[in-house]
Amino acid sequence: MNTDDNTDDANRQLLEATSRVALAGLLHDLGKLAQRADMPVPDTETLDVNKQIYCPNPKPHPNSPGWFSHVHAAYTALALDAIEPDLPPIRGRDASPFQEYGEGRAGGADDSLINAAAKHHKPETFLQWIVATADRAASGLDREKFGRYNTASDESPTTGKNHYTTRQYTLFEQIDIGPETAGAGPKSNWNFRYPLMPLSVESIFPELASHCESTDRPAARAEYAELWNGFREALKRIPNPHRANLPLWLDHFDALWMAFAHAVPSATAFGTVPDISLYDHSRVVAALSAALWRYHHDRQDDSEKVRTLLARRKDWDEQKFLFVQGDLFGIQDFIFAAGGETTKRAAKLLRGRSFYVTLLAECAALRVLDELALPPTSQIVNAAGKFQIIAPNTVDVIEKLRETRQRLDDWFLKHTFGQSGVGLAWTRASCNDLASGSKPDSGFRRLTRRLFGALDDVKLRRFDLCAGNSRPTVFDDYLRSIGKHGLCEIDGRSPADFGEFDDIKVSQLAADHIKIGNFLANSDRERLLISRRPINGPNVDSIVLPVLGFAVGFADGAAASGEFGTLAGGGELLRAWDISVPSADPRATLFQGYARRDVSGWIPRFTDDDISDASRYAGGATREPAVGIPEAEDIKTFEHLACEARDRDFRAGKAAPEQARWIGVRALMTLKGDVDNLGTIFQKGLNAPSLSRMASLSRQMNAFFAVYLPHLCRIEFPNTYTVFAGGDDFFLIGPWTQQMELASRLRDDFDRYVAGNREIGFSVGLAMTKPGRPVREIGEMAEDALENAKNFQRASADAGTVARKNAVTCFGRTIEWSRYRMLLEARASLAAHVRGLSHGYVYDLLQFVDLFDGVKHRPENAVWRSRFYYRTARALENVPGLKAHDRRQRLETLAQTIAEQGIEHFGGDYRVALFSHLYRNRH
Repeated sequence: MNTDDNTDDANRQLLEATSRVALAGLLHDLGKLAQRADMPVPDTETLDVNKQIYCPNPKPHPNSPGWFSHVHAAYTALALDAIEPDLPPIRGRDASPFQEYGEGRAGGADDSLINAAAKHHKPETFLQWIVATADRAASGLDREKFGRYNTASDESPTTGKNHYTTRQYTLFEQIDIGPETAGAGPKSNWNFRYPLMPLSVESIFPELASHCESTDRPAARAEYAELWNGFREALKRIPNPHRANLPLWLDHFDALWMAFAHAVPSATAFGTVPDISLYDHSRVVAALSAALWRYHHDRQDDSEKVRTLLARRKDWDEQKFLFVQGDLFGIQDFIFAAGGETTKRAAKLLRGRSFYVTLLAECAALRVLDELALPPTSQIVNAAGKFQIIAPNTVDVIEKLRETRQRLDDWFLKHTFGQSGVGLAWTRASCNDLASGSKPDSGFRRLTRRLFGALDDVKLRRFDLCAGNSRPTVFDDYLRSIGKHGLCEIDGRSPADFGEFDDIKVSQLAADHIKIGNFLANSDRERLLISRRPINGPNVDSIVLPVLGFAVGFADGAAASGEFGTLAGGGELLRAWDISVPSADPRATLFQGYARRDVSGWIPRFTDDDISDASRYAGGATREPAVGIPEAEDIKTFEHLACEARDRDFRAGKAAPEQARWIGVRALMTLKGDVDNLGTIFQKGLNAPSLSRMASLSRQMNAFFAVYLPHLCRIEFPNTYTVFAGGDDFFLIGPWTQQMELASRLRDDFDRYVAGNREIGFSVGLAMTKPGRPVREIGEMAEDALENAKNFQRASADAGTVARKNAVTCFGRTIEWSRYRMLLEARASLAAHVRGLSHGYVYDLLQFVDLFDGVKHRPENAVWRSRFYYRTARALENVPGLKAHDRRQRLETLAQTIAEQGIEHFGGDYRVALFSHLYRNRH
């Protein structure tokens, strides 16, 4: 948004310098991975020299006077030397703010980036103390722990394992939000660990400790060696032209570091629970380092005085940080805006709009980072339309945040007319505010409450329309535009200021939504580019409207790394993201050379098998029109997906299997769900919360929905359409039969993902519709069903009720998950036992359920059982060839299966099994 060239150059230089400080923070514990992998060193003497430089020697060891602690710091320096050829330049005069020997050094110390990273346990200079302080603050060290930090052993006395053999614990297993047990204190018998593998669909799931952790040190080192070698090789995959643009390269490297350090325990010493990954800890250290350095740099503080204060911890009460939070609101209205043409392009619009929502949140965060000249690692939370950035607490930064908020508001008012927007809030914090602790008044717990409160406050003051500014004139512009252009035929409310597109009049936003829907349908468009200026090229598709001031394009991999090298080197290319769906191989490493955003979801496409058996999509006996068959790899429409709910009826006639007729209702089912009590989980769930733990918990929660769910759809539920999935929620559309199974499968897999912790609930709403239903109605029905699931209650032992959530709503019935699974089994049992009986007989069973449901209020309804016997006996009389003895035996079987195990056991919930059977077998 700045136009002055000198200002742009100054901002870029400042961003480059801040990125180098962030890189030093991000790599400060690189030696932990290298040491545990037994990285080759030039010779013993070199290692010894590095130990003397970088490692504390707190006291002589009884058997070895030369004993050093925290040897990983020496390996950090050695590892940085080893990978330096594949890094952007980190030495010399152009590596500001770092310097080499003799170049403005203080006290004879080498202020290189390598030393700033490696001397975090033995800091001397201002820059070294910046990283060291960020390291301690990220760990949530209070005053007592701070004094013991550099005198601790790398060995863990509590687990019987060391830094080679210990595997990372899962935070999910520790979550406890029960009113009587929350904050009661840490346990020691955690059962689950993360396997030491690169980031993949499979490796994000914890395993039993007995499966992935042992005391076999050579085997443990071999696992680390494989991880280290994979890291070295993957580092070379980052596009070489992007090394000239440090912030862009740093974004790629951050994804690489996450891929190979997400399951490496960060801390295993002095009794700590190793539940924070090396990546999550390093990422927070990078953010704090950048903010801390910028705070003092922008204020032009005396570096020597600051170094003394940091060393003595005399300034930890000084509020040097700003926690900047963003939250996209109005998402539902944005995605499900309805106009006259919406139903004709439902799938394409949902695809484009849901992606655009994610794009808005990403670009809003990027807008903040760009205005404040902060690197991508300063953003520590990024999920489900929410982001959190750590910035320096200076007057200039606060002023720029106010200006940025104004610009964001103006953009949303202009293009969405207040239907959606980004709430932007910021909260001051000190290092002491990051102190971890189990008590309610611990520093980080207080900070967490302030952060939640600040975000709630900004949600209630959207756009500040009552603040006395001139923004209401936007709506005058809106009325004039409507009069000039007419209404957009897609959303039915915006001015059609784009003109004709795809044979209809649309707004600029609607045109871009259609474009994005088309781009995402192209499987080659796996890179998302964000730039300061328009992106042109033969292998790139761009949208028309700049998103919050940024040009956005979709490209293939070759174009992103090759043709745009000049754009990257000139600083114009801000981000280049891999947005591909995870590989079909669950063990495949997700990192492919680029920063990654799991935002695309799964899109059902026609396969060769679909084409070879295309009669499924014909009208058939249902008298519904055929929907037509495109070619293989074409995207299925909602009408096609509804047809996938039908099955072959092999019982009718003696025709060949391929000639058997299709039965079942052609319908969709919308599946909407999210995690229960997420705010409580983050505020109260952990005994000793810290900034690193919160960032890790957010990242891991997001991964289940953004990484695993699309993979599951691809492999086992390929006809499921992902509208959105990420953060803690998801919205899926697919054939109603498969969606019912998918809901149960997701709950089971989520339970495995959170290590079986019953404190972490998961609710889902299922809504069945015809494919031509307006998308807004589909969304509202699914939201209503989810709301019913969220309000689920169950009778407690004292005859009272307690809010349970953790439920599913299906066919109007809200039930807990174990009961839902039993109903799916009851449906299968029902289908097996009513073969040969009329469809009308099964339909009549609904009357008996209604009678049984009303027995408490109307005793005469108890007649339902005799009526059931009479109706069943009459139905069996119509079965040809069934003898009297067999009829009596089958009558008793049906009475036991349906009346006792079905109606009496499930009551009104048995309708789920009945409706499912009826719809599945309708001719």
